[in-house]
Amino acid sequence: MCDTQVILRDGVTWLAKNSDREPSEAQYVVRLPAVRGDRSTMVRLTYQTVPQVSDRHAVILSKPFWIWGAEMGVNDQGVAIGNEAIFSKLIDREKESLLGMDLLRLGLERGDTAEAALRVITGLLEQFGQGGPAGYRDKSFRYDNSFLIADAQQAWVLETAGQHWAAKKLEHGACCTHWAISNCLTL
Repeated sequence: MCDTQVILRDGVTWLAKNSDREPSEAQYVVRLPAVRGDRSTMVRLTYQTVPQVSDRHAVILSKPFWIWGAEMGVNDQGVAIGNEAIFSKLIDREKESLLGMDLLRLGLERGDTAEAALRVITGLLEQFGQGGPAGYRDKSFRYDNSFLIADAQQAWVLETAGQHWAAKKLEHGACCTHWAISNCLTL
């Protein structure tokens, strides 16, 4: 099991994640610079091609070496995202579309706040869906995704099943707000 948690306390946001990928699957930590004025119209993700945007935020990602997206990351606007595998009855066992890790990276590259990243992810999910082999060696391993998306002001829990999603906003309270996600639905 892997887990992601967020703590909002005294105006500070903490996001942490661990990973349980396959033992032989290397994860890279990569830094990608901001892009301004890119003229590319499309971008090839792990399995799907989607429209590209001309301006993208710089990101630091922890990513399996063979996947375009990432398990966790942060952008130059202070948005951080971690994702988890969840297992719903809507998992597509056939098509290859967006992986949750692709959605995570797109949210970081395109979102300047946690809420904006949430809109990026849900918009692409509704348009293209999710699916595809998510295991390095085990190509039958498929899942839907949950995400914790945070910035300095707020955090969001986002859970997906097929092209459907639900989200809950977490805000700094009088003392402390804490939320954790693992490999099951919580909303």
